[in-house]
Amino acid sequence: MSRLARNLTPRRLKVAFWITLGMILLLAAYRIYLVVMEPDFHAIHAEQIEEIQSRGATEEALRFVVVGNINNSVGLFERKMIPAINQSGAAFVVSAGNAVSGGGEDKYRALYRTLSRLEMPYLLTVGENESSVLGSFHFYEHFGPYFYSFRAGNSQFLFLDSTDPDTYPFQLHWLSEQLRDTAVEHRFVFLGHPLFETEQSSPIDFDDPYLADIGGETFRDRLHALFTQHEVDAVFSSNLHLFDRQNRDGVEYVVTGGAGGLVLNDDTSFYHYVTVSTEGQTPGITMHRLDSGQKPFWRTLESLWFFIHSLFYVGHLNFLLFLGVLVLIAIGLYSAMFVERDYYRDYDLDPSPWKGRSLRVAMVTNNYLPFIGGVPISIDRLRRGLEHLSHRVLVIAPRYADQPEDETGVVRIPTLFRMGANGKFPLANPFSPRIGRALSRFAPDLIHIHHPFWLGWVAQWQARRRGIPTVLTYHTRLEHYSHFVPLPGPLFRNLIAHTAIRRFANRCTGVIVPTESAEEYLRIIGVTTAIHVHPTGIDFDRFQHPDADRLSCLRERHGLGDERILVSVSRLSKEKNIDFLVSAVAELHTRCEQPFRLLLIGDGDERQRISERIEALGLQEVITLVGAIDPHEMADYYQLGDLFVFASKSETQGMVILEAMAAGLPVVAVRSSGIDDVVDDGVNGFKTAENTELWTEAAGRLMVDDALRASMREAAVITARNHAIDHFASDVASTYVRLLALHHRKSGTA
Repeated sequence: MSRLARNLTPRRLKVAFWITLGMILLLAAYRIYLVVMEPDFHAIHAEQIEEIQSRGATEEALRFVVVGNINNSVGLFERKMIPAINQSGAAFVVSAGNAVSGGGEDKYRALYRTLSRLEMPYLLTVGENESSVLGSFHFYEHFGPYFYSFRAGNSQFLFLDSTDPDTYPFQLHWLSEQLRDTAVEHRFVFLGHPLFETEQSSPIDFDDPYLADIGGETFRDRLHALFTQHEVDAVFSSNLHLFDRQNRDGVEYVVTGGAGGLVLNDDTSFYHYVTVSTEGQTPGITMHRLDSGQKPFWRTLESLWFFIHSLFYVGHLNFLLFLGVLVLIAIGLYSAMFVERDYYRDYDLDPSPWKGRSLRVAMVTNNYLPFIGGVPISIDRLRRGLEHLSHRVLVIAPRYADQPEDETGVVRIPTLFRMGANGKFPLANPFSPRIGRALSRFAPDLIHIHHPFWLGWVAQWQARRRGIPTVLTYHTRLEHYSHFVPLPGPLFRNLIAHTAIRRFANRCTGVIVPTESAEEYLRIIGVTTAIHVHPTGIDFDRFQHPDADRLSCLRERHGLGDERILVSVSRLSKEKNIDFLVSAVAELHTRCEQPFRLLLIGDGDERQRISERIEALGLQEVITLVGAIDPHEMADYYQLGDLFVFASKSETQGMVILEAMAAGLPVVAVRSSGIDDVVDDGVNGFKTAENTELWTEAAGRLMVDDALRASMREAAVITARNHAIDHFASDVASTYVRLLALHHRKSGTA
């Protein structure tokens, strides 16, 4: 069940289902209506000109309307301006450009529906919007040529295309031929881009509004010369959201741009249309201002409806995709409501065919020894525990420069490239044929994946190909590693990390987590696969027998005396919250009279910066950056300590805490997932909020109270003993058996 479905009550689920189903039916019906009722149209200008000429055949004087920048307006142009034009007594209407808001097929069809409400013929001029997004093709298909002319009454009407500079020379030649006609009394030209700058500029206009701005200086000058020579009465343009009229050398240049596009409704930019009358020697040109602008709410609503109409009328693929999404939502809601689910464990599952068998387990990981980290150590312990139980294990891992030469049971994959400081994080080549060949030779019963990405993707594909189950161990809180990814942190944390984990885990047969808090997180983000909680095991016995000589050498090496020794083990990286630990230790040094030293064990790309901060705080004698050490020396360093301190919030379990407890160290840690499951507050240590004062108080109390430290020491050892490696491997092997039974029953091969 999806996270959305889990958060809805059954009643709300049903309401959501029926609403979704109703939307699907309504949209399908609307789509059918549009296909059936919306007519097709071609070469509209031919029939429109024929009708204009038939109306004006016996009339010398004509009256027509010019509008500009309709921009597919429905609320204003269609509903308010068209009724006024229909009552104006005009013989026809001319758009001076930008009748559509874009050149898409849907915009042209919507315009055709709008213009059909006119009670007179209409003609379009090619503007910037008409030619955008394959608009020139749609204009030619539905209306006709880009530049054309005709005669009606005693007037000649010429339409030019200002959007294509390549045609300027031919248009000039064509225009010269057209202007040779001396049998007309008036001439009117329509051109999308204004020839000359207007007296006032509109603050909402875009770049390159004039003909000269798009490389038409010469074209403009030669046009003006022709217009003057042949006594053109008026030139109409749009492309600016205002009205402007100026006379140059006897030619009226009119810019009209308020037929529906965005305007400011002030003295410069307002809604209007222009009427032209050819009575008399000089045509009458009158601007009519439309006082009532469209409210922002209705304009937004109009845009939304226009989008819906465009989506379902023309965008066939968009319509199918959107409808498909709604169908998937409906299926999900139906499944959440009506499909019976059983969330209890399947007690009828019979794992007996795999019990007592020596299993062949392939483990695939993005990092492994000799790289020192919680995940490689956990994998190695599980491998050794399984082999001790007579199971066979193959580890597929990246190749390292300092890897052992004689290791068995490990297949190393060549490195594709390296990440991190000094290239410490090799990324293995996921396309390497070694992976497939190794799996074929080994013939695993199942594949255990330790990272939900990179080699993990390959492992999941290989398992599907071979028809074997997969199990994922959720080791790491990926959202705390956003600083390694060249993406905005919130995007990576809130979407990519959680989504990637959920999708990957739900494609596995089962998931293993080290703590209950990790299980809770996976359930919250929507993981529905069976989850098994198995705390990572530690080699408990290794921490029970301190060697006095080795401890003495370490004390001498680090100059330790009778002070309290604090130990912390962590990679020196941002996600480990080392800055908080340094700040807290600085505060502890100021407030606590008990002398102490902190041995900070580990290395990483933040080492230099942390070292500089320690020096800046004057803590060189308090904090020692030990660096990376051999894993076999870890038990000795734990035995040096009096308590273990930890600040990381990115752990799913925190094995170093269990190791410290095995050595008898009580813990002071910042409360977070993983920590909460291991540290019993006030029993085997303290866990505090990420607050310097609270953390310092807890650490200071443990340093000075010998009795409290002794009781917590005993409790810590008991906690660690319950996480011994033999229990861990045995529990994981039992989970393998159940997952094999589950997989084979689902696949019908049991």
